[in-house]
Amino acid sequence: MKKRRLGKTGMVVSEICMGTMTFGSSCDEKEAHRILNKAFDSGIDFYDTAEIYPVPPEAEYVHATEKIFGNWLKTKKRESILIATKVCGPGHGWFSPPVREGKTALDRRNIKVAIEGSLKRLGTDYIDLYQTHWPDHDFGFEETLEALTELIDEGKVRYIGSSNETAWGTMKSLEVSRTNKLARYESIQNNFSILNRRFEDSLSDICRREQISLLPYSPLAGGVLTGKYNGPTPPENARFTRYAKLPTERQRRMANRFLNEGTLASTKELIEIAKEAGISVTTLSVAWSKQHDYVASTIIGANTVEQLEESLKASDLILSDDILKKIDEVSKKIPYPMG
Repeated sequence: MKKRRLGKTGMVVSEICMGTMTFGSSCDEKEAHRILNKAFDSGIDFYDTAEIYPVPPEAEYVHATEKIFGNWLKTKKRESILIATKVCGPGHGWFSPPVREGKTALDRRNIKVAIEGSLKRLGTDYIDLYQTHWPDHDFGFEETLEALTELIDEGKVRYIGSSNETAWGTMKSLEVSRTNKLARYESIQNNFSILNRRFEDSLSDICRREQISLLPYSPLAGGVLTGKYNGPTPPENARFTRYAKLPTERQRRMANRFLNEGTLASTKELIEIAKEAGISVTTLSVAWSKQHDYVASTIIGANTVEQLEESLKASDLILSDDILKKIDEVSKKIPYPMG
């Protein structure tokens, strides 16, 4: 599998990253280890997790993903694996995470407590890429970046990255890093897919000019781009089928964002483009994601080895200019289907 440099760092990562956010809830430990072994044997050396995983975040399952991954890591040489994990963002506002009684923040204490927990669960003494899971723009960046820089100085973290960040937040963080001679975010992990191309509006230009790598998550738009929701009835156990029935407004709103008239119409046309190319729409979507010059590694997920295999078919695939043009035409016809 081909590899790319992460930001300006010394890290060179596989073009596909194995995401783990369902391990411990919809995917049990036995199947998770099968998936991880398949990913490793296929040349993936980069793995992404978080202290809050699995999703949807619930107190019953929280931290399970890092523990499952840590148990698997014991079967491999630590130096052969590049680990990315995340510290929870602020607990006030849009979401109260089921860790530290929901009183999470991107201050020094929370970051220090979070890293110690992740290191213990993962069974390692360092993290290759430590990311802020979501930002707190009102808190600012000084204390956050100071604490993260201290972790680098202590040898507990190699590099740092952001996630779910905005264009303003990315540039502000770079200003604070430069002014205060602190470590900078070398990567940004944001939602990016054929159905959600918002990143291209401004953040892509920032990534190119500042040499920050995008680590796209949800390249299949939460499974919508597999085409499974385009049938006559929605699959019973699929994520957004379940989310639409939950009492929590946040999950229902997310389901409506991913599953709507525009996303389903776009997917229908993309399925036909994939058929013409002789591949699945899953493979098409993953290949499209990693075929951007500012992308270091596309994060894929799976609940079964069979699901993983379909995404892995994109590992050496380069989409032709003709296919890329047809995909662009769908995006122009149905712009921003996810809003």
